Amino acid sequence: MSTITMDQIAVMSAQYVHHTFDFYLDSMKRCNVRNIDLWGANPHFCRLDYPTSAAAARKLREMREKAESLGMKFVIYTPETLGYPYDISSPYQIVRDRTLDYFDMAMDDTLELGTNRLFINTGSGLRDIPREESWKLAVESMQKICEMAEKRGIFMMLEQLQPYESNLLYNLPQLKDMLTEVNSPALKVCVDLIAMAVAGEELEEYYDVLGEDAIQFIHYGDGDPSGHYILGDGNLPLKEYIRTLEKHNYTGYVDLEINDSIYWVDPHTSVQRSVDYLREFLPEHA
Repeated sequence: MSTITMDQIAVMSAQYVHHTFDFYLDSMKRCNVRNIDLWGANPHFCRLDYPTSAAAARKLREMREKAESLGMKFVIYTPETLGYPYDISSPYQIVRDRTLDYFDMAMDDTLELGTNRLFINTGSGLRDIPREESWKLAVESMQKICEMAEKRGIFMMLEQLQPYESNLLYNLPQLKDMLTEVNSPALKVCVDLIAMAVAGEELEEYYDVLGEDAIQFIHYGDGDPSGHYILGDGNLPLKEYIRTLEKHNYTGYVDLEINDSIYWVDPHTSVQRSVDYLREFLPEHA
């Protein structure tokens, strides 16, 4: 029997971008999934819609109460920061400052939701600017973000991206370099299995290079190897990934990121099929 259980499965709400947060919660209830990854953007929760921290906190408390009334909990907050208007490596100080301010607010939001995990990625440097310049700015911004996180007891979950998304961090060596240069105990790793497969890498390599303590979150999806498909619809070795996590005594969350626009019309079915796939070999509880 697997030591990874359905109690460790979470679902990112980005898949429900064309549906309300209430619809998402109802879908999680029908799928019997209790762990929520809140995508911080419309139509669920966009921090920019609230003129004050108090107004944002009231909305988040309302969302948290709804989730908890259904036996669910927020396990990570994923504010939308991959593109405009945020960029930690922007050559423009005003953009970097805006991004840092946004993460400052996102940390308050994270704690309001009852979790201490906050998602982050590097985004992309402007591709007509030398990568080394963008990398330097990204490291400096990440250091400032992690300083804020350390003071609040928050752990930043850093994900690697795909080359079409970023020219900064899209493979294991670059991820290792970022962790080394930022050098913060608040910076941990979310391994995106799709991006890992696109880079031609193996999950065991991540453990060999980074160690067990660094890997605190998993973005789990299927692909060919690209894409974020319903589990079982791609050709990735999904069960092998679970065996690797078991080998390294992984106790964190396995977050379903089935975020492809082909599923936006009917996100519930995409998630239901995926959790049904997992239940074929994962026990419900430890």
